[in-house]
Amino acid sequence: MTEFETLKFAQSGPVTSIVLNRPDAANGMNDAMTRELAVAASLCDTEATKVVTLTGAGRFFCAGGDLKSMAAAPDPGVFVKGIADDLHRAMSTFARMDAVLITAVNGVAAGAGFSLGVSGDLVLAAESASFTMAYTKAGLSPDGGASYVLPRLVGLRRAQDLMITNRVLKASEALAWGLVTEVVPDAELPQWLEALAAKVAAGARGSNSAVKKLLLSTYSAGYEAQLEHEARHIAGNASSADGKEGIAAFLGKRAPEFS
Repeated sequence: MTEFETLKFAQSGPVTSIVLNRPDAANGMNDAMTRELAVAASLCDTEATKVVTLTGAGRFFCAGGDLKSMAAAPDPGVFVKGIADDLHRAMSTFARMDAVLITAVNGVAAGAGFSLGVSGDLVLAAESASFTMAYTKAGLSPDGGASYVLPRLVGLRRAQDLMITNRVLKASEALAWGLVTEVVPDAELPQWLEALAAKVAAGARGSNSAVKKLLLSTYSAGYEAQLEHEARHIAGNASSADGKEGIAAFLGKRAPEFS
């Protein structure tokens, strides 16, 4: 098992758990964390993994980039580019892997923490969680896919508001804006995360993978191209072992037993 300095990483059957683990630094992203997150993401991109959960240790989900480490770097631009590249490699893997990514935002999600938190295929948020871009407050600009994801989730005007004014959203507001899937009581977040992961893990991996790929391609594919993508994915799933089991279970009025 790979050992990490800034993350907790555990695999249990088809579910892999990642915890951002720099609680004394508000889980701020330094070069070690983003480098390790890219490695962790690659370890999740396997046939054995059906679900990946991602949350933070302590009171914060992630306060964004570690500004202290940036300020101490001999060349901040080179240093930050390395952090961004590693973070983006991790997020690209999470987006394109077959496994479903469930993020559980347990506290403040700021900057790249905001970007990472809302990038899950499913997003849980504790009632006390909050979301803010915060980049321009520090004279910086968004990364972590925020300029791609936010306009698609909340629309251009709200994305501009979040990025330029650094508006802070409460969890309930994030839910109303479509940034999160569910808001749950703080004390119940771990149980909700475990239950949701188990529910998704009991499903068909190929079906969930197809959903991810179809939703990702819908941003760039034309209508006829997307129809062809849908036809090929549903045909592939229909001929798979899980597809045959799912159809048989549905017709037999029983619960399916997916591989």
